[in-house]
Amino acid sequence: MSRREGSRFANRRPGSAFQSRATEPPVPAGLIKTARKSGQLNLSNRELSEVPQSVWRINVDPPEESYLNVSFTASDRWWDQTDLTKLILASNKLQCLSEDIQLLPALIVLDNKWFQVHDNLLSSLPCAIGQLSQLQKLNISHNKLKELPDELWNLTSLRSLYLHHNELERIQEGIGKLIHLEELDVSSNQLTAIPSTLGELSSLLKFILANNKLKYIPLDISKMRSLKLLDASHNELEGVPSELANMVSLQQLYLRHNKLHHLPQLPSCKYLKELHVGNNQIEYLGSEHLKNLSAVTVLELRDNKLKSLPDEILMLQDLERLDLTNNDISSLPYGLGNLPKLMSLLLEGNPLRSIRRDIINRGTQELLKYLRSRIQETTGQDKSDSTTAMTLPSESMINTYALGTQKLLEYSDRKATIVPDEVFDACDGVPVTTVNLSKNLLTGLPSRISELKATITDVNLGFNKLSSVSLELCTLELLIHLDLRNNLLASLPMEIKQLQQLQTVILSFNRFKEFPNALYHIPAIETILISNNQVGSIDAFQLMQLDKLTTLDMQNNDLMQVPPELGSCVNLSIQSATLFHAEHSYSKEIRFVIHGQLSWLEEQLQSWNILETAFLHKSVPGRGKIALLKILQLIEDLIRIKYLGGFKRKLWLVP
Repeated sequence: MSRREGSRFANRRPGSAFQSRATEPPVPAGLIKTARKSGQLNLSNRELSEVPQSVWRINVDPPEESYLNVSFTASDRWWDQTDLTKLILASNKLQCLSEDIQLLPALIVLDNKWFQVHDNLLSSLPCAIGQLSQLQKLNISHNKLKELPDELWNLTSLRSLYLHHNELERIQEGIGKLIHLEELDVSSNQLTAIPSTLGELSSLLKFILANNKLKYIPLDISKMRSLKLLDASHNELEGVPSELANMVSLQQLYLRHNKLHHLPQLPSCKYLKELHVGNNQIEYLGSEHLKNLSAVTVLELRDNKLKSLPDEILMLQDLERLDLTNNDISSLPYGLGNLPKLMSLLLEGNPLRSIRRDIINRGTQELLKYLRSRIQETTGQDKSDSTTAMTLPSESMINTYALGTQKLLEYSDRKATIVPDEVFDACDGVPVTTVNLSKNLLTGLPSRISELKATITDVNLGFNKLSSVSLELCTLELLIHLDLRNNLLASLPMEIKQLQQLQTVILSFNRFKEFPNALYHIPAIETILISNNQVGSIDAFQLMQLDKLTTLDMQNNDLMQVPPELGSCVNLSIQSATLFHAEHSYSKEIRFVIHGQLSWLEEQLQSWNILETAFLHKSVPGRGKIALLKILQLIEDLIRIKYLGGFKRKLWLVP
């Protein structure tokens, strides 16, 4: 080789033979050809730094085969093409979009949704984007946009606009022109204010403002009469305008992590289901704040400065979750124990004087039971002077006051092997709704319980010696809650699927080796607690059919992995699950906990709207190398679950 030739090769940059490919990776001709027919083109994950001209001109320039195929009888007629209506440019490295975007006037969906910020570098949008008059969905999140072109507000057909995770400092007044907009996400920007013209978006259903620098919300936002979800968490709000109450359709309101001193008064929000005001500076909660929240099912007040709860909290008869964690509350209204739908009461971090710590640690159901017992003690003292001299034998066995006022048949903690007939005789003519036979030595269900099937909705048979479930239980077709914890059960009869209204079943601390098949056939079921058994697997595909299932507790079982298909259970919140034993010879179980700060997972988890990240709760023992490999497999399973299903609720696995 000559010196000149050597010099020529020496001066060539590494990889220069592939320089054009690196600059603009070719789009396969077959992909372009298919897009001409389908009207859809997916160019995600192709390392594109710019969009090839062949894409912008896909409906302008004739294809190469047009010079070869001119037969009108050919099966593949190149001239019979469809305008491009969907273009996906996700997960590339685009720095700009060409003004040639105007050559795609039929575009309906332009999806530039990036899942990682560092993968995208868009700092501006072309003015020509305003000519895409049919555009219905525009997602330009996770970029570096600092401002938006005024032409963007000409897209009056938009239904969804995603601008989150950019560097925007303001939104122009022109956004008020997007009168058909239904979803708007401007979270995680640098906004210090939002325009009052947002009030013109009368069709908006979902508005996310979280993670900005807002100090106030304009009054005009109250004109959004169709809005169902408003998220203004992680801002600097010190108050909420009273006009917010005019949002008559509002169902979910998130105001976490602000500087609020009072709970907003929402007299007209009669459909409000969830109110999240945790991590603020709220010191007072009065009747005026609660009297109009009759439909609320979730009330989150954690990490505030509350010192007490008013008795009006008892008016929230639909309340399912009440979070009072980390306040200054010293006592509770005993009536909380009688809220019919309350399933979760969180009190950690409060200086409670009237409730022992061990009672709080036992969980919500035991806590509610304790509160109910205090009601009974109080009312028992009030009734002591009015008791008659004659007392029937059956009345000495049960709490007749609870039977008459609460429709509660209580025969618990008696160490009884059978339930005397006199107990059921006392129920004659009483529409009993709740039966508590827990903490006895029962080996079978009393047959006379079927006499109450016309009214009974709640049965507690926990802490007994039951090894099987009799068919009498399966006749209680109105049953909503069933507690069978701490027994000797290894299976449930298939006939239990007749309980089509069953919402909660507790099977913890039994001997199940298989997940009860009958539970897959109860469509109304919402909560399944089956911790501390020996279940080795679950059928995720059958769980997917349970549309109302929100809580599955499989703590301390023999699961080896989390089935990735659980991601398709969009309502499911996997509250706890023990996934594997480190080694059969090693007594401690190693679990994975999503709760701390593991930097390499943090960003990914936050993009899934999970508030917690992950850390390894217990150190891996020296001989636990196999366990470590299983932990890595678990991480992979978690990631697969999120990608497959994308459910948004909190996922955590606790020790």
